[in-house]
Amino acid sequence: MSRPVPDKAEVALEYPDKFYVGTFEHSSRFEARLDGSGVALVLQHPGAADERKSVHLHLNFGLLAGILRELAVSVAALPKDDIAHREQLADALDELRRALRTS
Repeated sequence: MSRPVPDKAEVALEYPDKFYVGTFEHSSRFEARLDGSGVALVLQHPGAADERKSVHLHLNFGLLAGILRELAVSVAALPKDDIAHREQLADALDELRRALRTS
C-alpha cells in the first residue's frame, strides 16, 4: 500500500554519459516492504506523462544491515539539539525492532 511522502527524498543516478536527479515531496507517494531477500522501496510522483516519475530500489538484507550500521556510526553528525529528527528515527527503529521480535 502506498502512502504520502511525509518529508522529502532526493534521488540521483550518475552514469558515465548521463546524470538524472529527481525530488519526491509531499505530493509524491512511497511504498516500502520486506520480501524474501530484502527491502523493496518505491517512490512515485504522479501527474501528467511529462511529470510522472518513479524510482524502484531493492536492497538485500545484508546491505540494509550494513547501511543501518553506517548510520549508527554517523549519528554524531546529527545535531544533539535536533530532538525532533532524533525522536522520529528512534521511534521508527523501535517500531521495526518490535515487529521483528513479534513476527
